Amino acid sequence: MHELVRRMYPLCRSITGDGVRATLDIVGEYIPLTVHEVPTGTQVLDWTVPQEWNIRDAYIADGTGKRVVDFAASSLHVLGYSVPVSATMPLAELRGHLHTSPEHPSWVPYRTSYYKPEWGFCLAQETLDALPDGEYEVRVDSTLADGHLTYAEHVIPGQVADEVIVSCHVCHPSLANDNLAGIAVATYLARALAEQTPYYTYRFIFAPGTIGAITWLARNVERIDRVRHGLVLACAGDRGQLTYKQSRRGDAEIDRVLQHVLTGSERPHRIDEFTPYGYDERQYCSPGFDLGVGSLSRTPYAGYPEYHTSADNPDFVSPEAMADTLAVCREAFAVLDRNRRYVNLSPYGEPQLGRRGLYDSLGGRSDAKQAQMAMLWVLSLSDGEHTLLDVAERSGLPFDTVVAAADALHGAELIKA
Repeated sequence: MHELVRRMYPLCRSITGDGVRATLDIVGEYIPLTVHEVPTGTQVLDWTVPQEWNIRDAYIADGTGKRVVDFAASSLHVLGYSVPVSATMPLAELRGHLHTSPEHPSWVPYRTSYYKPEWGFCLAQETLDALPDGEYEVRVDSTLADGHLTYAEHVIPGQVADEVIVSCHVCHPSLANDNLAGIAVATYLARALAEQTPYYTYRFIFAPGTIGAITWLARNVERIDRVRHGLVLACAGDRGQLTYKQSRRGDAEIDRVLQHVLTGSERPHRIDEFTPYGYDERQYCSPGFDLGVGSLSRTPYAGYPEYHTSADNPDFVSPEAMADTLAVCREAFAVLDRNRRYVNLSPYGEPQLGRRGLYDSLGGRSDAKQAQMAMLWVLSLSDGEHTLLDVAERSGLPFDTVVAAADALHGAELIKA
């Protein structure tokens, strides 16, 4: 995963353009993708697909021709969606188009101007402070023209058509945690799920932030009712503790599953309530759709100093942290995929488990008493209303133990799904 982050890091991504396509080409080497191109001007809910932006070169050069700010050194140096410019101007005039982060003078900030025609550069404050007065050549070799918005999907067929969506944004330039780590974790999660035969169908969405998720929703309105659960992955690789942001509902099944897994694992973690700001969970959870979609991060949105700066580089993200994020995703989806409701087929009094060989099957098991209690709890709560997660939470028993008990009872024809 860390190597994948390093491969994608140099590319200049934005909400449209060849940088997004190049990123998806790399991801497509790891998992098969279906790439969608949506033309400029397409109405998507309350938005319109914007013009496509591409950039070849950009720089600020001093009077000797030396490039003091160079897009070739980092894609962060150009204001995202900068319109083309070719001019010579004094530093006093140029300053109005320069963006720095004075609190971190050696870092280059990330800034954009998607929906307002503008041009500009981002640079370290210490670089700006060292510039002498004088004339500077300014050039942004970019195009802003009718084209397409690009996003991609990867689908893992399940036993049922009901879907779990996993979404991550692919619009940020050279920022490793936000959100190349999310892309990498999603890619390897997809590879892990493909080795199984999952119950749900899993749909991975790689799309530009905000406008990409809105476009996906607009193009999938007729099949939104298939989406049962969802997770947005972002900031998945820093060394902070895991943070789960609940869906707008607050009690969606994905919310309960993530809380159960994080609490049971004894990992340091935080559970945050939903707010209508952050990543694309706010699009999936908008009231017209109201999907059960939460967001998993490590340190959340804007919660670390390196956020949206050049300090968010591949050395900032940790292979161990990404591995931990991936492990939690796999654990959570293992619970989600096996969480069923059952009906007790012998609900009048306690069925005789011994004559069905269910007690004998526990002989020699170190957790025989726990397994027996799990059977009794599953029988007690198999009323068609309670899930196996309900059983685990109410009984205090491990989810895997509850699933094993349900499997045994189902095999003995004492419960049915």
